Amino acid sequence: MTRTSLLVAAMLACGLGAAHAENYSAKVHEGARDDVKAHYKAAKDACDRMSGNARDVCQKEAEGREKVALAWLDYNRAGDAKHEEKLNEAIYEARYDLAKERCDDFAGERKDLCQREAQTARDKAKADTKLRKEVAEAADDAEKARMKADYKLAAERCNILAGEQKDVCTASAKARYHERW
Repeated sequence: MTRTSLLVAAMLACGLGAAHAENYSAKVHEGARDDVKAHYKAAKDACDRMSGNARDVCQKEAEGREKVALAWLDYNRAGDAKHEEKLNEAIYEARYDLAKERCDDFAGERKDLCQREAQTARDKAKADTKLRKEVAEAADDAEKARMKADYKLAAERCNILAGEQKDVCTASAKARYHERW
């Protein structure tokens, strides 16, 4: 497996696993960040033994792996939509930077086409990320509307009761449908 296919596989794994977050301590987070940076430095040092565009491609690969790994760490630490979006952005930007660097192996129209292909792939990834975000927001809105409708019906059922039964029913309905007191 080539280094590029390993990078793409790692990036895909990051993107596919982005729905899970493990909140861990700040000390563990900083230790992991230091480890990622040490691996980046070692990879970059290995690139220094190369020359020409192969060296540049190697460095872009190492930079991309570092950026994706750091974004993945931040997402795992926070576990929120903002960090998931940053992770996805790091993935498609790393892919774009690497693809663009590889275009330097070509000249003329072939290089221009290569750069347009890299740009198109990045634009499509951006659009997919935007779509996923909008779908998630729409699903959240729909779920809130369903919960509100279910609560309204449950509250009406509670209204036919009296005394402590009504209070218990109302409290239970508010808890089940995430309503505030």
